[in-house]
Amino acid sequence: MRSPFRRVSRRSRQESLAEELLRQLTLLAQEIRHANLIQLHRIAAAQLERAMADPALAEALSTLPDLSERRRRQVLFVNSQYASMVLHHRVGAMSWNEVIGHLRVLCRNPVFEDYWEMTREHRRSLPRESLEAQVGRAVDVIVDGLRSDPEDWWVVGT
Repeated sequence: MRSPFRRVSRRSRQESLAEELLRQLTLLAQEIRHANLIQLHRIAAAQLERAMADPALAEALSTLPDLSERRRRQVLFVNSQYASMVLHHRVGAMSWNEVIGHLRVLCRNPVFEDYWEMTREHRRSLPRESLEAQVGRAVDVIVDGLRSDPEDWWVVGT
């Protein structure tokens, strides 16, 4: 005679294994997504490197009009720094507070400040709930705070 407890125990064990497998697959999918984002960032960085070496390519890469070659290269570079910080957060290499801390320092840079103002219209097309839009709103608050009180740039706000 077979025990009904044995069947329940086996089923329970199979369900536990299935749940663990699903958890592991979810983590693997997330890691693959992060690896793909990093690879896309590498491709963009390689394109930026080529553009920095060739003014004609820099002009083709930039969407901002009437910039000197020097200024275009600076703006492309600070855009790359900004994108890198967003990527760090997206893949879990930086917490939200760490990203905001780094951006608070970057916002003190006059080239970044000009870049931020020049790209204001670009950010308006972002979906409001996207990470890019959320970071953009946070940087707007930081920039506004620096304009009103540049000496308290290090103060962590809400």
